[in-house]
Amino acid sequence: MADQYDGTSHVRVAIIGAGPGGLCMAKELLDAGITDFTVLEKCAGVGGTWFINRYPGCACDVQSALYSFSWELKTDWSRPYGTQPEILAYFEHIADKYAILPHCRFNTEVVSAKWLEDESRWLLELSNGSSLVADVVVSALGMFKDPTLPNIQGVKDFEGVTFHSSRWDWSQDLHGKRVAVIGTAASAVQLVPKIVLEAGHVDLYQRTANWILPKIDTPYSEEQLKEFRENPDIIRNFRQEIYTSMDAGMTFSDENAIAEREIIGLKVIDVVEDPLVREQLKPTHPWGCKRPLFSNEYYPAFNRPNLDLITDPINHITSTGIVTDSGEERPVDIIVFATGYTTTKYVSAVSVTGRDGAHLDDVWEDGAMAYLGISTPGFPNLYMLYGPNTNNGSILTMIESQVAHILAQLDWMDRDKLAWIDAKTEHMVAYNEDVQEGISKITVWQADCSGYYTSRTGRNVTQWPFSMSEFARRTATINPDAYEVATVAS
Repeated sequence: MADQYDGTSHVRVAIIGAGPGGLCMAKELLDAGITDFTVLEKCAGVGGTWFINRYPGCACDVQSALYSFSWELKTDWSRPYGTQPEILAYFEHIADKYAILPHCRFNTEVVSAKWLEDESRWLLELSNGSSLVADVVVSALGMFKDPTLPNIQGVKDFEGVTFHSSRWDWSQDLHGKRVAVIGTAASAVQLVPKIVLEAGHVDLYQRTANWILPKIDTPYSEEQLKEFRENPDIIRNFRQEIYTSMDAGMTFSDENAIAEREIIGLKVIDVVEDPLVREQLKPTHPWGCKRPLFSNEYYPAFNRPNLDLITDPINHITSTGIVTDSGEERPVDIIVFATGYTTTKYVSAVSVTGRDGAHLDDVWEDGAMAYLGISTPGFPNLYMLYGPNTNNGSILTMIESQVAHILAQLDWMDRDKLAWIDAKTEHMVAYNEDVQEGISKITVWQADCSGYYTSRTGRNVTQWPFSMSEFARRTATINPDAYEVATVAS
């Protein structure tokens, strides 16, 4: 088939991204006997967000017994919540153990994807100038791909060092330096308690106070680890306990549970000694309105003399400092933007052209939308992992359900000799109306708080409002009526 494309190579399946989703997809393809696939990864190694994010204190906020794949139980996590080095090592282990690495093309970013009507295949243009043709494309880009940088006047005039938390510059020695951290969400909560131990002074610029709950994260003893290795059922049962608790709790439907978490959240702020800072750290939105955060070190860090909380809005940046609305300028040597990601683009972060020349950016003008969070009409044989409205609970559990569904679609194609499968618009719309209705019933998500859940139109395009079990149930079967199909030309 390659001769038809002027030397362009051809594979049955192209996977975009070698993060958790891409690795899971690759492993399951191999288990199904499908070896004709390529994993295209823009970075130099596997791991996705865990390869990219290496800032101080980087860790997962889902316990590792569940933030791991059901088919690769790890019994020797050093503590309940895995840190970035351990999590990256886990995914590297998977890539090696399941012989995925020979299928990977690193330092290779997908620039565009175009549906070839006559050939019923996708043409992928790559960053190195080459191209690849694939029968099926699986996007494993996820939500946390492109960092968001704030549009602050004067940032280009700053003569010091600036970088985003997800692109941490380890060449910078923080000793004796004045460091400004802008943003107080997940990465800041983890990195600030670490860098205050090294930096001369840290200014933390807070726009909105967040709920930050404590976590049970005492490192495991050697005796415990020995017991886990000898009896893996201990971790397996612990995994099930976490799943059961999270499966119910992440729907945010239990008002008593929410109230209890707010009581705990306010109580842990009491450790902050300065009454003014203590008050400034108290959230004004309900718990669950934004991504729940967890830390045992964040609030105690404010008792250190070299950490200041700044709640006065930033007005502009000068060559040597940051000026707030009050007119005060605070000198700074290094600015860290802990300002999150552009989370609502998914595969449209790549230039994607589908049937009849439709551009995915245009189709998603009002916000990303997909049937089962996996397929968008007009883009046949294009599947998404961690797609629109699939974020909740442990994303690895959600990914396993999505991968199983995609494999069932591939089996359908083989069984019925289909050239392509394309979701129907009416089924996608009906499905998303149900999802949005579920979202509308989650009271805390209706509160007025800034966050990454919504598109520019205000529609929640990231969150799954039901349980992980419900998502598994919905994706476990294929409704043939929900798709338009075309058979392979004889």
